Amino acid sequence: MSTSQKPAVLLLADGTVHIGKAFGKIGTTAGEICFNTGMTGYQEVFTDPSYYGQIIIMNNVHVGNYGTKETDVESNSVKIRGLIARNLEEQYSRKQADASLEKYLQDNNIVCIEEIDTRALVTHVREAGAMNCIISSEILDVEELKKELAKIPSMDGLELASYVSTEKPYTMGDEATAAVKVAVMDYGTKRNILQCMVDRGAFVKVFPAKTTISELKQFNPDGYFISNGPGDPAAMDYAVATVKEILKESKPTFGICLGHQLLALANDIDTFKLHHGHRGLNHPVKNLVTGKCEITTQNHGFGVDPESVKKAKNVEITHVNLNDDSIEGIRLKDKPAFSVQYHPEATPGPHDSRYLFDDFINLVKEHK
Repeated sequence: MSTSQKPAVLLLADGTVHIGKAFGKIGTTAGEICFNTGMTGYQEVFTDPSYYGQIIIMNNVHVGNYGTKETDVESNSVKIRGLIARNLEEQYSRKQADASLEKYLQDNNIVCIEEIDTRALVTHVREAGAMNCIISSEILDVEELKKELAKIPSMDGLELASYVSTEKPYTMGDEATAAVKVAVMDYGTKRNILQCMVDRGAFVKVFPAKTTISELKQFNPDGYFISNGPGDPAAMDYAVATVKEILKESKPTFGICLGHQLLALANDIDTFKLHHGHRGLNHPVKNLVTGKCEITTQNHGFGVDPESVKKAKNVEITHVNLNDDSIEGIRLKDKPAFSVQYHPEATPGPHDSRYLFDDFINLVKEHK
């Protein structure tokens, strides 16, 4: 709970209004509302580039009770547009923490609201579907907030990956000792995804979102990785074109989340906007190849169209979501390429799916 206790207003696009208390930066922010079902790992969630442009509801009753730590991040800054919670904690108990959650959010200019009945709010979003919302601790007039909210574009059709991508290429790992070289298309990659490949003996070079295939080939990679990221994949014609060129190389290719959707689009498979998305640390997925189930970390508002996949003769479904049967993984029959919709790097979340990095690096070694 913040010591300021200034009033704040949350307004949804369907007219729903919640009154709460301000936390973090005093101001106004707007974006698409979504919810995360995880109970821990809030700092990793806040710094995930895939959340760019969104205002997130955290389901846990208390958020911030273990503070923040400089190393518990997935990018160079907080990427969410705003935060909604029941209780945002200024006090924390972890000795290793660097700062309180409120200071961290203030330093990153994030407008938040607390003392909201998040169980009721999540139920409403789950039933009504994804929509834009606005939080303000400086404008308390609902009619004025409605005018501001009307200016915010829909996430459907919005290209955001180029806003969170690296501006310049950079590398991770030891090129002299690495077993393989992987070129990473950065559409909003998380740091631990890169670390998972480095830990398995890869030297990775991360490229800006609009890098051309000729620039990628100059690195002479042994394999390609297509990263996660925010926004509507169908609005990323430039990325789909690049992935098509990457596939022509016939080198091992692995995609995660947005990368999964782009791999599908590059094979003429449609994507669509989910009703309210999948975000959390506890989503059950079945591996159709092994028959095993894994509990997964997820963060996506778009998906791969099941009917479109069935029509693609060169694509096989490898993973499905056990909650709603949505497509969670595919692989190409004629290329060494595969992808998953969820996050196997598991920061935060269970480590059930990290075998996918082993599979990818082993595939790269086999084809080298």
